[in-house]
Amino acid sequence: MASKTSKSRDIFNAAELAKSAAIEDARDSKFVGEIVSIESDEDHVATYLFEATLPGYLGWRWAVTVTKVDSDSAPTICDVVLLPGVDSLLAPEWIPYRDRIQPGDVGVGDVVPTAADDERLVPGFAVLPGDEELELSQLFEFGLGRARVLSIVGRDQASKRWHEGDRGPNTPMAQFAPKNCASCGFYISIAGSLRQAFGVCANAISPEDGRVVSIDHGCGAHSEALVTE
Repeated sequence: MASKTSKSRDIFNAAELAKSAAIEDARDSKFVGEIVSIESDEDHVATYLFEATLPGYLGWRWAVTVTKVDSDSAPTICDVVLLPGVDSLLAPEWIPYRDRIQPGDVGVGDVVPTAADDERLVPGFAVLPGDEELELSQLFEFGLGRARVLSIVGRDQASKRWHEGDRGPNTPMAQFAPKNCASCGFYISIAGSLRQAFGVCANAISPEDGRVVSIDHGCGAHSEALVTE
């Protein structure tokens, strides 16, 4: 079994030969650093490890395997490879494509499948009066007839995202507005369970025109921001 020896104990006297082989493989001496260690079986085979200074290979090592048939023969290069070290920079753990998609990533022609067990959705038939305390006449408005609709989890995530986003109450636009959206004549309430907290702006000169806004959002184009003659 190979044992790790001190880098100063070069039993084959082949450190320079090994480094030259690593440089030849790297095609530039600047990509091969100092010797790190020598691993040898004290007999016929030794592996020389050098720091790899290649871009993107932080912590990797050039491993050059050298052999000698007997004590009288010259050392011979067997192999040159790059190996990761203990602190090497490795590729991150694989993340499925659907979990890597971020807002804004989906472009024209892109298709992002939604998992069958997505917790944000429930079957359309699961939207019952008890869930929203609705009348039966309101069920169609909330998704009856669609395969799946938003679950409570999905609604909570959406409302949190919208309220904390660019059209919620904490933006500079909202904080400097004369009044909030709830009192604006251009504010149109949305249907569904989020209607008490969100609506759509219908003011053509507002920067939020056509966008979902929270009732406590606001902008300078409020309908009641009247100028006194």
